[in-house]
Amino acid sequence: MLERIEKLQIAILGLLLAFGLIFAVKSGVSPFAKHSVTVTGSAYEIVKSDSGNMELSLNVKKPTKALAYATAKKQLPEVLSYLGSKGFDVNNDVNIKSINGYVTYKMAPNGVTTNETDYYNLSQTVTVKSSDVNKIKNASLDIASLMDKGIDIDVRSTSYSYSKLPDLKVQLLNKATTDAKQRASAMLKSTNNHVGKIQSVQMGVFQITPVDSTDVSDMGINDTSTIEKKITAVSNVTFEVK
Repeated sequence: MLERIEKLQIAILGLLLAFGLIFAVKSGVSPFAKHSVTVTGSAYEIVKSDSGNMELSLNVKKPTKALAYATAKKQLPEVLSYLGSKGFDVNNDVNIKSINGYVTYKMAPNGVTTNETDYYNLSQTVTVKSSDVNKIKNASLDIASLMDKGIDIDVRSTSYSYSKLPDLKVQLLNKATTDAKQRASAMLKSTNNHVGKIQSVQMGVFQITPVDSTDVSDMGINDTSTIEKKITAVSNVTFEVK
C-alpha cells in the first residue's frame, strides 16, 4: 500500500514539473531566469620534463673498518667513470656526499647480540642532475653493469620535473575557465538563456600524473617518476544566467 502511494506521489510530482517547464517555455520565461549556473571546466597539456635527478648509494660491507673504507675509496672512481661514460660532467653534474657507516655485531647461538664485530657497513650517496632527462633514465637502467664488476650500488631514486610549470599553470587555468563557459553555453542553449558575467571562480588543485594515468586526488598529485606528464587544471565557475 505504501509503495503504491509513493509511486503515485512521484508520478504527480513529475507531471507538475513537466507542466511548469512547459508553461515557462511558452510564456518566454526561462527556468534559469535571474539565476546562476555553476559549471566545472578543465584543461590539460602533456609536457616533457626538462630536468632530472638520480640518487645512487654505493654500499660496502667488510670485516674491518680499514678494509671497508679502502674498498669504498677504490670503487668510487669506478662509479664516477661510469657516469662519465654516460655523458655526465662529473665536476658539475655529480655531487658526492660523505660516507656513513655502522657496525653489525655477531649473534650468539641463543640469538643475543654480542659485542664482537661481524662486519662494517659503509654507504656513500652520489647524486646526479642533468637537463638531459634521457641520460638520467639510461644511466639508471644500465647500473647493473657496475654490479657485474662487484660493486654494490643501488639507484635509490630518479625524479623528473618541468621547470616551466608556473607559467603553464596560468595558461591552463585560463583554458579551464574558457572550457567552463563553453559547457555552460551548451547547457543553456535549449532554454532561451545565455551565459552572463562570471560571479565567482574557484580553482581546483592541479593533477600532475603520468600520461596514461586516470588517478585523481582531492589534495592534488605531483608525479615525479615519469619523463612525460599530463598536467590537468580544473576550474569551478559560477555564471550569471541571462
